[in-house]
Amino acid sequence: MLSTGLRNVSRSVASSSLRASAAASSRQVHSSTPACSDPITTNQAVGTPDFSKVRAPATRAAEESRRAFSYFVLGAFGVTVASAAKQTVAGILDTLNPSADVLAMANVEFDLSSVELGKTSTIKWRGKPVFVRHRTADEIALAVADDGAADLRDVETDAERAYLDPKYLVVLGICTHLGCVPLSGKGDYKGWFCPCHGSHYDLSGRIRKGPAPLNLELPPYKYVEEGSSTILIGERE
Repeated sequence: MLSTGLRNVSRSVASSSLRASAAASSRQVHSSTPACSDPITTNQAVGTPDFSKVRAPATRAAEESRRAFSYFVLGAFGVTVASAAKQTVAGILDTLNPSADVLAMANVEFDLSSVELGKTSTIKWRGKPVFVRHRTADEIALAVADDGAADLRDVETDAERAYLDPKYLVVLGICTHLGCVPLSGKGDYKGWFCPCHGSHYDLSGRIRKGPAPLNLELPPYKYVEEGSSTILIGERE
């Protein structure tokens, strides 16, 4: 019995020692292992690095440099396009301008003394007929007397019509109605008569009867030089 009791006591002591030793070991392990921190707290404490203060000036400078380069490229492109357009338009205008020989034909010289008294000569100017009438003194007096006629549709004095020399009347030979060529020395007023629709012009080329709305047109002309009987049709002093 005694031996049995001793064995039981011995087991109890051994078991207690084992439990004490295990508890000590457990405490040592726990004390050596670092405590786990809260992930949320850690992330909040560390956070994402803020490099805006370091990178922002360089980024802004780069953006401004790129913007300035873009403006430069656009400006250079615009200048190039404008220059090319100017050259193209200039080339087109040059092709449209009349040549030197055409310009020479635009003005026609004519000697008034070549027209007989009381006669009409017809010349061509810019593809249009031009009547040159050498009027008699009676024809001039009759034209001047009609300056105040009531039936003048397009009112002009004879002096305004024959503005260089009253002896010579220079008018375009085209009816102002529909562009027919009137007949010289015909009609009710002995000036010109249009056979197409019956327009009558007097010795000053003024419309007096018929559908034509205006007087015969006066081309620009001037003396080639002072004292000369040659006129230049196409220019006026």
